[in-house]
Amino acid sequence: QVQLVESGGGSVQAGGSLRLSCAFSGSSSSTKIMAWFRQAPGKEREGVASIFTAGGTTYYADFVKGRFTISQDIAKNTMTLQMNSLEPDDTAMYYCAAGGYGAVVGGFPAHFGYWGQGTQVTVSS
Repeated sequence: QVQLVESGGGSVQAGGSLRLSCAFSGSSSSTKIMAWFRQAPGKEREGVASIFTAGGTTYYADFVKGRFTISQDIAKNTMTLQMNSLEPDDTAMYYCAAGGYGAVVGGFPAHFGYWGQGTQVTVSS
């Protein structure tokens, strides 16, 4: 079993920055593939960034490349998402996910076994 708790969301003006954190606990084998997803009102959930612990490989959705950075600190059981140059379209609930499995498309496994409760990010113009 894995528990995920996100923090760091909030409101910011366009061009600003936020840093999201995901504290995780439980099975270490389930945190080998982790990711951030987001879901805006009326839209489907979409993958933002993923990280594969073995080798530290990271993947980013095209709409955040160059602006967001995903990282993981295994010793501190924390995954972070540094978000810079935020845009109003980045407004969404952001979710931490762990335990990825299944076919990998665009750096995101088809399924994740564990999800956090989400943290709201609001970017005003």
